[in-house]
Amino acid sequence: MSPFRKKKSEKSFPVKVCTLDAELEFNLQWRATGRDLFELVCRTIGLRETWYFGLQYEDSKGFINWLKLDKKVQDQSIQKDPHSTVSFMFFAKFYPEEVAEELVQEVTKHYFFLQVKQAILSMDVYCPPEASVLLASYAVQAKFGDFDLDTYKPGMLANEDLLPQRVIDQYQMTLDMWEERIRVWYSDHRGMSRDEAEMEYLKIAQDLDMYGVNYFPIMNKKETELWLGVTPLGLNIYEKENKLQPKTTFTWAEIRHISFDDKKFIIKPVDKNSPNFVFFSQKVRMNKLILDLCMGNHDLFMRRRKPDSMELQQMKAAAKEEKQRRQIERNRLAREKQLREEAERERANMEQRLLQYQEEIRLANEALKRSEESADLLAEKSRVAEEEAILLSQKAAEAEQEITRLRLSAMRKEEEKVTLERKTREAELLTARLVEDSERRAAEANRLKEELLRARAAEKQAKEKLLDFLSRGSYSSSATSVSTLYSASLSPLGPDLSLLDGDVGTSPELNLTLNGYDLTNADTDQLSLEIEKERGLCLEKQKHLQHQLRELRTEIAVLKVAEKQTEFDQLHSEQVKLGENKYSTLKKSKSGSTKSRVAFFEEL
Repeated sequence: MSPFRKKKSEKSFPVKVCTLDAELEFNLQWRATGRDLFELVCRTIGLRETWYFGLQYEDSKGFINWLKLDKKVQDQSIQKDPHSTVSFMFFAKFYPEEVAEELVQEVTKHYFFLQVKQAILSMDVYCPPEASVLLASYAVQAKFGDFDLDTYKPGMLANEDLLPQRVIDQYQMTLDMWEERIRVWYSDHRGMSRDEAEMEYLKIAQDLDMYGVNYFPIMNKKETELWLGVTPLGLNIYEKENKLQPKTTFTWAEIRHISFDDKKFIIKPVDKNSPNFVFFSQKVRMNKLILDLCMGNHDLFMRRRKPDSMELQQMKAAAKEEKQRRQIERNRLAREKQLREEAERERANMEQRLLQYQEEIRLANEALKRSEESADLLAEKSRVAEEEAILLSQKAAEAEQEITRLRLSAMRKEEEKVTLERKTREAELLTARLVEDSERRAAEANRLKEELLRARAAEKQAKEKLLDFLSRGSYSSSATSVSTLYSASLSPLGPDLSLLDGDVGTSPELNLTLNGYDLTNADTDQLSLEIEKERGLCLEKQKHLQHQLRELRTEIAVLKVAEKQTEFDQLHSEQVKLGENKYSTLKKSKSGSTKSRVAFFEEL
């Protein structure tokens, strides 16, 4: 038999894995283990921080369970229907203590964001109304990007699933009123990228009392019904009516061993002088799930307190380089945007100046036209005055001739002497008046000639002024500047930043190549200083945020419907009145020795 004989193909079965934003389908080999399927999913979605996640399914008896990685998928209690696809849900199984410090990959942050958001909207995690509005504003920023007044339409956010139904029902407020309050905060997040908005969402959500807590119904030796909360920091004990404020807490650091026998769960403290912490659950299957979650959370708790593994160091270094690269790219884009806006403003100014120059030219042409019309009018008046002067001169000559004729007639007719003398005097008076009018008309004609000469001189000066105005080159230079600046603003790659900010390639503080993003130690040190500065501003930002939340809580308090307040709302209101929060409550619940807290638990 040939050693290279082809093996018979193994039997496979279809598997569907649903994440919170996609559905993945695989054909899995019959002998595949849970780890094979889990690693296949992680490779598909590009996830490397696998220790937080798991595959959840509903077993053959209807209980929620997590797929065991070291066992074959077919050997576990999945629903084995040959005619249906085996379905799993990809969920976060364990939570970090501090999301900003521990989560490295963007895909990890994104899946945590989706899961926490779903838990808040489905009301599995209690969230106060004012915090719900703030979280909704970050969710909108993550989905739609920067707020744009030009594209925003009223009612756009009201159609989104942004607030828990419990919050909407408890106030006499329309969806438009809720949208307006979300929009106010949404507009403040301008410039925030999707991953930054999701991280801000998680940083606020991790301060909620029920965040990261898995609740299980238990009883103590007195058979008092209680809640066990498995958290990243340890085990919390809650009263049956209050899931927000733990009565006592046992951290993983003080727990040495965990085991169960049937429905009896035994926890041995590190302090050997302290008695065992014993409680009872309702079902053995629940004990298996509690033990699984306890072991996983305990392992992560201890891992976080040890030096990072080589893999985690590499991931953090890669994430840090990627953050630096994105920051440089964001700064470059911001600079290009600023230059583009400046070019647009300069272009608008140039266009305004161009319109102003065109208006000035139009007014100058109109003035020149009026000047030419005035000159023509004055010339016409001068011609008429000259004609009138000529006419008057002719009339004066005719009058003199008439006087001569009359004088000759007087010499011939002595008897008409008296009459002729009278007519002569009248004629002399008329002649004097005509001569005076003639001289006045002549003077007026001379004046009109002088005005005509002045008008023509003014016309010549106006033409010279217009030619001088056009010869200055303002119009052509303005148009050229507009064209140049606008061309620079529409360049696909933007302006040459090296000409604006200095020679980037030769600067000792910033030695990098924008195409390759090669970073030096100077860049790393600069980013470290920026991070330290951000940490210094964190407290101030948190105080401002708390002030905003208080203002919103006061604003909507008058619209609250008291009859629709839940027990969680009442407990939270009491907690706020006492000035307590999640961390102060946990601090109180951890006070005292392990022995005293075990005794307190047994007396509940």
